[in-house]
Amino acid sequence: MTENERFAWLQLAFTPYIGAESFLLLLHHFGSAQNALSAPAEQVAALIRHKQALEAWRGGDKRTAARQAAEAALEWEMRDGCRLMLLRDDDFPEMLTQGITAPPVLFLRGNVQLLHKPSAAIVGSRHATPQAMRIAKDFGKSLGGQNIPVVSGMASGIDTAAHQGALEAEGGTIAVWGTGIDRIYPPSNKNLAYEIAEKGLIVSEFPIGTRPYAGNFPRRNRLIAALSQVTLVVEAALESGSLITARLAAEMGREVMAVPGSIDNPHSKGCHKLIKDGAKLVECLDDILHECPRLLQNEGASSYSINKGIPEKSITAVQTASDPPFSSEGKMPSEKTEKRPVGGGILDRMGFDPVHPDVLAEQLGMPAADLYAELLELELDGSIAAMPGGRYQRIRT
Repeated sequence: MTENERFAWLQLAFTPYIGAESFLLLLHHFGSAQNALSAPAEQVAALIRHKQALEAWRGGDKRTAARQAAEAALEWEMRDGCRLMLLRDDDFPEMLTQGITAPPVLFLRGNVQLLHKPSAAIVGSRHATPQAMRIAKDFGKSLGGQNIPVVSGMASGIDTAAHQGALEAEGGTIAVWGTGIDRIYPPSNKNLAYEIAEKGLIVSEFPIGTRPYAGNFPRRNRLIAALSQVTLVVEAALESGSLITARLAAEMGREVMAVPGSIDNPHSKGCHKLIKDGAKLVECLDDILHECPRLLQNEGASSYSINKGIPEKSITAVQTASDPPFSSEGKMPSEKTEKRPVGGGILDRMGFDPVHPDVLAEQLGMPAADLYAELLELELDGSIAAMPGGRYQRIRT
């Protein structure tokens, strides 16, 4: 892949309202990102019915924003330990192509080889009890002691404890962010972020400068589930986003496990529900390894490449972190998550009968990847509920 082709790939990926599914549709139809970007809006309209995407295609300001995002990404990649991994790279992890539409671009900082080792996710409440924090840290340390990378989202609470335990054991840990890779969130985890960049791996699919919008975190959660052989929920309330991560993992065919807690603790009710629904009850590391012996296998996980049928290949050397990974001039986001308007049109279209996302996507003229992200946010908000058969139902007026 030439520099111009790589730049075009990034520009197409960062074009507003062009999600992963639309990206792949355009790529396969036009043969390359360059050809897609050069295509007239009329041809694109025949493939993508998302009104805002077409407006972005016609609008010079949106195209300029995409070019600037691509330039910022390439400038960021010049730093030590930083890498842009494209879906067409030969070492793109196959796990991220199973059960989800793979992101066209990943921002990586640290030890990229961790993506190719069998790993376990640990997730749970941001407002965890001290006992749950200790348990999460112990599990992180135990898994790390077996050289099993721990995947989490670097949120406050359980995520933080899991990362810390894995780092203590020097077994490697992967932090998947819901912001641009240059923005630490929450800011209180600044030191942890630096340590993970040096001893583990930070992953983000969001362009440089992306702030912590609420809709980003369900998208982050799907990557956490996809990267892991097993998802362990340590403590979670019934409305916790961790339960969505667990459901996504189950839908991808991955193991889901949960740690039981006190019946008097509302933050344990989510774990108890998972166990009632079939998740494995976990008390110690052996419980995990008994169900997932592949975690102890040393062979690397398979790689995927969209190169099949595309002649050029792009192989980027793996780098290790040494310098501080975050821009000193980049401002930290506020502790409070920002929200974007979302969901009104989707709720109106849903009515109150169960409906499949594919039907909604067609009715709304919306890329499936974008719709799923918004459905996850609506589920987190309690406006809709997941139903059997992959359908969703509106439960709030």
